[in-house]
Amino acid sequence: MVARYSELMIGLRRMEELQAEAHYHRDRYRLYKAKTLGPHLTSAARLADLERRCQGADSRLRAAERENARPVGAVEDSL
Repeated sequence: MVARYSELMIGLRRMEELQAEAHYHRDRYRLYKAKTLGPHLTSAARLADLERRCQGADSRLRAAERENARPVGAVEDSL
């Protein structure tokens, strides 16, 4: 089965969204972690939440990358 152009574009668009989401959460986590080293009050719970969100976004991105790395015929062969 040949993927349609619109399906490919949706896949590419989704990958870009996942990459942006992972980058966003990674940056927020790193910035807050750096803030904990300074004189301002920070929350351990907030840091843990940001870390959890960062790890979740990275996991979703890696899963999508693995899915895209599979050969096209692998999906058909498994059916």
